[in-house]
Amino acid sequence: MQPSKAAVNQSAGASPIRQTHWLTLLLLLAVATAVRFLHLASKPFWFDECFSVEVARIGWSNFLHLLWWREANMALYYALLRIWLHFGQSDFFIRSLSVLIAAATLPAIYWLARLLYDRRVALITAALFTFNAYSVRYAQEARSYALFLLLATLSSGFLIAYLREPARRNWLGYVGVSILAVYAHFYALLLVVAHWLALRWLGSHGCGAGKAISAQMRHAWITIGLAVLPLLVFVAKTGAGPIRWISRPGLRDVLKFYQHMAGGSNWVLPGIYVVACSAAVVPVGKQLFARDENWETWRTQFLLIWLFFPVVLTVLLSFARPVFLGRYMIFCLPALLILVAAGLARLRKSWLLGAALAGTLLLSSQGIFFVYGNDFDNERDASGAATNFILDHAEPGDGVVFHIAATRIAYEFFRSVRAGENTASAAFTEQVGPEILFPHHGAGLDYRDFTGKPTADLLRAIGNSHPRVWIMLMNNGPAENPDSTTVMLMRVLPESFPKMQRWQFAKVEVRLYSKR
Repeated sequence: MQPSKAAVNQSAGASPIRQTHWLTLLLLLAVATAVRFLHLASKPFWFDECFSVEVARIGWSNFLHLLWWREANMALYYALLRIWLHFGQSDFFIRSLSVLIAAATLPAIYWLARLLYDRRVALITAALFTFNAYSVRYAQEARSYALFLLLATLSSGFLIAYLREPARRNWLGYVGVSILAVYAHFYALLLVVAHWLALRWLGSHGCGAGKAISAQMRHAWITIGLAVLPLLVFVAKTGAGPIRWISRPGLRDVLKFYQHMAGGSNWVLPGIYVVACSAAVVPVGKQLFARDENWETWRTQFLLIWLFFPVVLTVLLSFARPVFLGRYMIFCLPALLILVAAGLARLRKSWLLGAALAGTLLLSSQGIFFVYGNDFDNERDASGAATNFILDHAEPGDGVVFHIAATRIAYEFFRSVRAGENTASAAFTEQVGPEILFPHHGAGLDYRDFTGKPTADLLRAIGNSHPRVWIMLMNNGPAENPDSTTVMLMRVLPESFPKMQRWQFAKVEVRLYSKR
């Protein structure tokens, strides 16, 4: 399928882009970057961010073992962060990688909107992205979500570019970026499936050019599938284990996700987004569900499939095994912003459009100020405060056990900050804090230290060698109904350590078992 020449000319615009247009875009890029750098280190690192850093800075052998054994998802981000850490390791610097990636998303989303509509819609889209609190939220986190969003935007951009101009460079761009997107986050496969659905819905059987494009796109999807086969094997091998902590979503969770993605701290801004999206769909009218080659109709269908299909599919799958999580759906954000921009662009009077856009951006900025001090989707754990408490109160001869092995990852990160070190060397491991008793497979972190649970035999052996033992618990269930490992700890440790004290932090509990 290719858009008609009239549609292409209307969308592309024959006249050169005016200097003011470029200056406005550059200004938006500067503001978007500044907004995402502002208060970058205000919130403490939490478990997931600590996990990213520790994965990225373990030795190469352990790094590769860990990727294949447990953490193949987000592999591309871990590799980039591994390089980034060579230049600095402060909280601000670590997170700045995501900021720069998020800033690069602005010209990418402008390009995509420009391909689908025109300069007017593209500039409005760029303005909406600049002040979108959902993007700011994940641009300020040392995780893969900003990279995922950028690559998803580029993937769709290259797809549309190829439909408009079936050149080899656009085909290669689509294939290459789509592969990278999957390695940035496995859920990028949902975007590729959405692309397939959009083109299938188009049903381009009418002309030779359409058939040739369909054949090339089938080749593209086969190539992508072969390139991400190692990740598919990893998923088949590990199953849903790495995401078994996700809870089953309800309608409220889905509505909250769309509210958050709009960037509003309340329902006013999402309401405006609904009205704007409706205005973008109105021109299509009854053709919205038609299968034809009309460009104006198909681009709306494409954006709607991109916006809703991944969410609907993961929610339905969650009836069998919960797989829906709001932040995993961040790649739907460009579709939402472009639809909203297309709806606002229907206001042909400049003063009316200016007023509507200004009001929308003002409400969006309120969401940004909220994000500077809060998180949309979850409460941060206080693993840093818990680690510092243990280090402050530890005595010679103490040991520490982690309720689940992965809790050690956050402990290692904050211990390195406390020591003024940025390494996981053997000397560092031995010198700072109580002796790590579990998980422990050698000096420094080992890929085997990322999973597992302590056993009763291990805990009994500790009683013969240590006068006190610290226990750090995370995600161990409610106090009235703790998980099986916590129950075992409470049963076995008092056999050797009759005295127990506990301290509660956000999502983290610290216990000290002692013999006297």
